[in-house]
This record gives sequence, structure tokens and C-alpha cells, in this order.
Amino acid sequence: MADTIRVGIADMKLCTAPDKITTIGLGSCIGIVLYSNTSNTAGLLHIMLPDSTKIRQNENKYKFADTGIDELVKSLEQKGINRSMLKAKIAGGAKMFQFSNNSDIGNIGDKNIQAVKEKLDSYGIKIVSEDVGLNYGRTIIFDPETKELTVVTAGKNSHII
Repeated sequence: MADTIRVGIADMKLCTAPDKITTIGLGSCIGIVLYSNTSNTAGLLHIMLPDSTKIRQNENKYKFADTGIDELVKSLEQKGINRSMLKAKIAGGAKMFQFSNNSDIGNIGDKNIQAVKEKLDSYGIKIVSEDVGLNYGRTIIFDPETKELTVVTAGKNSHII
């Protein structure tokens, strides 16, 4: 019997088919799925912020794009997946709140998108598909067997990326 593994905010988990993996409530946060076509194991990271070096309380490595992606890649390599085989699918990074000034808080989704893309690029990991930006939250479910990422948004049709 297959399970669906839940990943919380500022959390990371691995999953092997037939199980699926999910995270809910991606607003300005980003869900990063790393997988390989040669493996039925995948990882999902739910980051909140782009850069651990800008925050004093940064012990939770999964909270940040820079340190979280490092941990996700390391965990998949420990499962025998070659870094050069990894691919990514990402979702989230919305602008959830409108501020009158152009504050960093209002742009955190954009900063997260940029940080995730730069970090993945530094590893040579290609983003195969994405559903990022705009102004609404998302829930994602990844199936490591089919490599399909289902994006669920309230009031909209679910779609696969």
C-alpha cells in the first residue's frame, strides 16, 4: 500500500515509489523536487527564505534555498543517485501580499525563485518544469515513479508539470 509522505514548512524528506511526496501551503515558499530518471527515489524540500547568511537564527538548514538544496543533494547522493543525473521541478514563490512600498517582504517570493534557480544552476541541475510566481498559493504532490508533479491551487484546475 502506497503512502503519501508529508513535508512540512522548512523541512525535507526523501521518498521511494510507490509512495508519493507532498507539501502544502506554498505561498512565497518554494517546493523543490529533485529526482533522477534512473531512480524511483526523489526528494522534496520546502524552503522559506533565499539566503541563510542574511539571518541570525539559521540553524534549520531546510529553511533556506542555499543550505536546503545542499542538504537535499547530499541526501540523494547518499542513496546512490549521481548528482549529474539529478533534475528539478519547482513550484511556489508567489507574491502573496501587496505592500505600498517595494519592501523585501513583498518580494520574498521573487527572491526565493532567483536563489533556488542560482543554487540549482551552481550544481548543474536542470529545472525541467516550474510553476512559480503570480499571487496564489500551491500544494504539490510528486510521484517518483511517473516523475509527475501535480500542482493544486484553490479555485483552479490541478495540473501536472
